[in-house]
Amino acid sequence: MSAIILFLAALAMIAGWWLSQQRLTAKPWLEEGSVGDFPGGDSVTWPAAKVGLGVFLAVASALFVLFISAYSMRMSVVDWRPLPVPRLLWVNTGVLVLSSVALQWSYVAARRHDTESVKIGLLAGGASAVIFLAGQLLAWQRLGAAGYFVASNPANSFFYLLTAVHGLHLTGGLVALGRTAAKVWRGAEIADMRLSVELCTIYWHFLLLVWLVLLGLLTGWTDDFVNICRQLLS
Repeated sequence: MSAIILFLAALAMIAGWWLSQQRLTAKPWLEEGSVGDFPGGDSVTWPAAKVGLGVFLAVASALFVLFISAYSMRMSVVDWRPLPVPRLLWVNTGVLVLSSVALQWSYVAARRHDTESVKIGLLAGGASAVIFLAGQLLAWQRLGAAGYFVASNPANSFFYLLTAVHGLHLTGGLVALGRTAAKVWRGAEIADMRLSVELCTIYWHFLLLVWLVLLGLLTGWTDDFVNICRQLLS
């Protein structure tokens, strides 16, 4: 449950910061004068696509929180037998980190209008994500060969479920990333594609954060981290 609280706290902080940028408490029907005459009126409104991504990430976060809650509650039952986490997951994690870094580099390049660097970053990010998914499938194959099947134990079922849901989200991101990369390769203006690159980058960072939380939960590292924090604060 400690992992859930930490995840919810981080999500609440991000949501609070996002809402503070939107002027949701403003009452424009009571404000007179030009837009720049009242506080925050001269701020740039977020594009609809970015707001839509924010809503989607909130929904996806809620979904993962529900899964994590169910995992934490189910693991306290006596029939729970944790399966050995394949070492390959750590390699996959490194690949996903590289993918996120590549997209961040591509976004920075887009802000500099560096077309070639944008192409390289998108290609590297997409290729790394594909390698990550292939590595996850390989981890599944190794667990199956060792006799850890989906229906063998609740711990096995949750492992396959959590990694599958994360993989599906990453696969959907690859579709959007592929469309963005295709437009860049067809010669679209980088200024027009910067928002798309930024949205892909934000989504990749989100998936990396979710995966780190899931990995910490599956390996038990999250509980150890929480215990260390408690000892330092006590």
